[in-house]
Amino acid sequence: MSLFSRLFTGLNIVILTLFAAQMGRAESATRIVSIGGSVTEIVYALGQQNRLVARDTTSSFPAAAEELPNVGYARALSPEGVLSVDPDMIIATEGSGPPATLDVLKQANVIYVEVPEIYSAAGVATKIETVGTALGKDEAAQALSARVTTELADAQRRATAAAGDHPKRILFVLSTQGGRVMVGGRDTAADGIIQMAGGINAITQFSGYKQMTDEAIAAAAPDVILAMDRGGDHGLTKTSMLELPALALTPAAQSGHLIRMNGLHLLGFGPRTASAVAELSTAIYGAAQ
Repeated sequence: MSLFSRLFTGLNIVILTLFAAQMGRAESATRIVSIGGSVTEIVYALGQQNRLVARDTTSSFPAAAEELPNVGYARALSPEGVLSVDPDMIIATEGSGPPATLDVLKQANVIYVEVPEIYSAAGVATKIETVGTALGKDEAAQALSARVTTELADAQRRATAAAGDHPKRILFVLSTQGGRVMVGGRDTAADGIIQMAGGINAITQFSGYKQMTDEAIAAAAPDVILAMDRGGDHGLTKTSMLELPALALTPAAQSGHLIRMNGLHLLGFGPRTASAVAELSTAIYGAAQ
């Protein structure tokens, strides 16, 4: 065997040994912090909630999760808050932060698992399997993933049939604070769920969530306005919201077609996504005949 081959083989052995050690630590982790509502839902769906010691603000389902200590909002975490519960593992959705906090957490003697956010049926399956692997519950995760994938395929088939040849244009409103409307563009959870429910996102000019002018929103001509059902600026009555200058001239406002749904259910892309697709499709197109 050449020197290169011996070095390569030795390196592989080291990598595999480190990987096995990390996996062993993961399977034995008993003090887990879950960051991201869908991550927490998956942990519960896999029956591993007894290993959780804390969760973030977005983790509101199931109701029992809200009894856990809250370490803050997923995108505005402090390292002190997360580490105060003495975790041996952190499972967090992609996009958690800020980056400075993640740097501290990843340097601590804690296993850090990042769960990808992909707003599709395949993305939900990947998310479930990633969490399952982190917990050392691959077999249970594969079974859950298969069930959820089947449910999603059925929900999407029904939604596509409901839309028929006339899919409606949907405007997702994230915020109306101060009368300024922030909407969802491409590559967002809102964009993904709208498409899965048989709709067309009315905003394709940009990616992410951004404020738009009244004129641009009117030009988008949405048939339906979709928003999260929550307090704060979304505590506006239906009439007050539809009378906002930015929305009032849209076909959706003129027909009174406003849909509100629970934010985590609608945008979480977790085990209940098929239910979200079915609920949104029904709200857009009416109950299946």
